[in-house]
Amino acid sequence: MIDAVGNPQSLLLLGGTSDIALAIAEKYLAEKPLRVVLAARQSPRLEAAAQRLKDRGAEVSTVVFDAKDTASHPKVLDAAFADGDIDVTVVAFGLLGDPEEVWQDHAKAVELATVNYASAVSVGVALAEKLKTQGHGRIIALSSVAGERVRRSNFLYGSTKAGFDGFYLGLGEALAPYGVKATVVRPGHVKTKMTEGLKPAPLSVTAEQVADIAVDASRRGKELVWAPAPMRLMMSILRHVPRPIFRKLPI
Repeated sequence: MIDAVGNPQSLLLLGGTSDIALAIAEKYLAEKPLRVVLAARQSPRLEAAAQRLKDRGAEVSTVVFDAKDTASHPKVLDAAFADGDIDVTVVAFGLLGDPEEVWQDHAKAVELATVNYASAVSVGVALAEKLKTQGHGRIIALSSVAGERVRRSNFLYGSTKAGFDGFYLGLGEALAPYGVKATVVRPGHVKTKMTEGLKPAPLSVTAEQVADIAVDASRRGKELVWAPAPMRLMMSILRHVPRPIFRKLPI
């Protein structure tokens, strides 16, 4: 159970090698030891992530998770919950892709849409069943400001994040009567291995900064938060820019 100051005893990272997810785990571990389940594809990166958290005092176990294999997701969640309740689950997997390549390559477009949206729905539904049964828990769902108003420059990625964002906001509403809260986090450009080589955008943040914002928002029971906070105002303005002007903006 989550204690009086918002510290969990157990944590599940769906996307267990994500820089942001690991930073969230470390944020919690700075307060007290906890049990962490890492769900990701078997790889040296998963082994390194597990060791990284063990070195910080966590009790770590791993579960093999393939985002594209949606039929396996209920069993993945069974394995993740096998050792007891999960207090906080972080949904942190996804693909970015080359924005010009993915809309012109059928296989890559379908892969990105599957991982970023269909798979997120798949694990969300399976996770909801577990959380309803245990009667408590929190979800931190890592979305993106790219989904708030989809831009030509990365419209396929943005469209998947728009769907992800809407689903987890709705899932939070649906789970509220069962004692479960969901927090959707909308980061801007985050300096991680996923964005390595890309030109930093305005209001760029680090994985650790996103983790601070996400953990604080979850503890406070917030449904939606931007990272960094000024991004909320920026996106509010952009949402109301007429399309003929919006398409000319250098974003």
